[in-house]
Amino acid sequence: MSIQNKIEQKVKEAVSHLHKVDLAQVEFQPTRKDFEGDITLVTFPMLRQIKTNPVQLGNAIGEYLIENVEEIVRFNVVQGFLNIVLSNKFYLNSFETISKNADFGRVRVTEDSDTIMVEYSSPNTNKPLHLGHIRNNLLGFSVAEILKASGKQVYKTQIINDRGIHICKSMLAWERWGNGETPDSTGLKGDKLVGNYYVKFDKEYKKEIAQLIAEGKTEDEANVQAPLLVAAQEMLIKWEAGDEEVKALWEKMNQWVYDGFEKTYDTLGVDFDKNYYESNTYLLGKDVVAEGLEKGVFFRKDDGSVWIDLTEDGLDEKIVLRSDGTAVYMTQDIGTAIQRVKDFDIDGMVYTVGNEQDYHFKVLFLILSKLGYEWANNLYHLSYGMVDLPSGKMKSREGTVVDADDLIAQMTQTAKAISEELGKLGEYSSEEKEELYKMIGLGALKYYILKVDPRKRILFNPEESVDFQGNTGPFIQYTYARIQSILRKANLEKDTLNLPEGYELHEKEKELIKQLQLYPDTIQLAADNHSPALIANYTYDLVKEFNSFYQNVTILGTSDKAEKNFRVQLSKAVGDTIKSAFGLLGIQVPERM
Repeated sequence: MSIQNKIEQKVKEAVSHLHKVDLAQVEFQPTRKDFEGDITLVTFPMLRQIKTNPVQLGNAIGEYLIENVEEIVRFNVVQGFLNIVLSNKFYLNSFETISKNADFGRVRVTEDSDTIMVEYSSPNTNKPLHLGHIRNNLLGFSVAEILKASGKQVYKTQIINDRGIHICKSMLAWERWGNGETPDSTGLKGDKLVGNYYVKFDKEYKKEIAQLIAEGKTEDEANVQAPLLVAAQEMLIKWEAGDEEVKALWEKMNQWVYDGFEKTYDTLGVDFDKNYYESNTYLLGKDVVAEGLEKGVFFRKDDGSVWIDLTEDGLDEKIVLRSDGTAVYMTQDIGTAIQRVKDFDIDGMVYTVGNEQDYHFKVLFLILSKLGYEWANNLYHLSYGMVDLPSGKMKSREGTVVDADDLIAQMTQTAKAISEELGKLGEYSSEEKEELYKMIGLGALKYYILKVDPRKRILFNPEESVDFQGNTGPFIQYTYARIQSILRKANLEKDTLNLPEGYELHEKEKELIKQLQLYPDTIQLAADNHSPALIANYTYDLVKEFNSFYQNVTILGTSDKAEKNFRVQLSKAVGDTIKSAFGLLGIQVPERM
């Protein structure tokens, strides 16, 4: 039982004993900096049930707590606020528990744990990953790690959009203008090579449209009659009919892309337990629609198309099967969700998809619920805002996208330039420096993106993200490295605290322990809210508290051995927690910097 829960229980006892009133809940808040105390009870809400003044009530409850809670040593009342002071012993015992727990903050996964699948990335195989994919990957991976740390069994997955007209556009362009070039012959990553042909298709397609308009066609006519588009549509029909040549080309070019993606994922530090492919799932869901028709969940219109009416739920009518019997994206998503539950026996799913699909997921979850799937109540759309650069919005087919690999390389270069300017890495070998630049650059990128609430749009500034001061990844990495330096110099021999009886904690030591105590609840809160931002900003607060401690308290220079030992161990616990929290964000921390 946490100390707050224990105090809450005793407060309810006190009020019941003193005023014969049963409180439903008790309100706490952190004690304001200008008053003595570690936790504050707000008495104002109780006055609705108790006829007394807030100061008398606060004093009466305070006296009861002193007698009945050994961890409380004194209190003070300011108007309707009861400020409670906890004992040194409580904080020291709490710290000893923290320091001895290698998995502090994390909940062990058991056979009874809920099983959650997290979907993220889910790219198209006609272009490389870009800045938008980076936010998606970082969010999805981090949420999966946070859910795991909160005690859930987690599977990471992606559905790769490997079929459709956009894929055929790249294939057709390569067939027409590729001259047989490959990733090996060009030295290009496969996803970049295929992406170049997607851009090439668009350029040539626009030329054809302009020519047709010059010949007297309307723009709408030109858009659909352009020979390139007609040829791409014919290629798609051949693919769906199983044409061997088209399938062979599709498999070859898709493999180039997968190999390219794998390199980017590896650099970014994200992984997956299972890949689903749209070429395998695009027919799923049709049988579910047929069953839903029989149950009356769906209805058929005069043209033969199948719909669901969600107007009573505040939405609209949604098509689930076209009049020619072909599926729409919604059909596939229904079928894929059901398939995943069969494959992994999961209790819920998290879909990491941009906020332009908010409506789609409302409809999907509602349809699955109406079809009678109880797990539909445990589906969550991790909706996120777009990422912009100072230069503006990105467009794939025009080739103006910020390539993920290029951005990662740029971040490494930015970290290198700033590190060299600061002159912090004199003793490092060239190889060590390059490894560190990459760690700092990636840490800066990941932290800058993850510290923001997922729902908010981001304007990403690479230079700002690599600042060694303020709420940035490099600032936190630097603090971690400073702690490791303290530990190396201290050469700590034993883990026992061995503090003398009646040891009085310095205020900065106590504040640091308080901040450490928040870590387990922060993980649970971040899991409940699917928000890595809560972990990121907790870590920044912890680092700020440590730096204040470092500046105000002598660690290695104190002559008292027990005090030095304690402060070094406190520093170690902070370092371990930074490393743990940054691990949940997918960020590495350097031993030296």
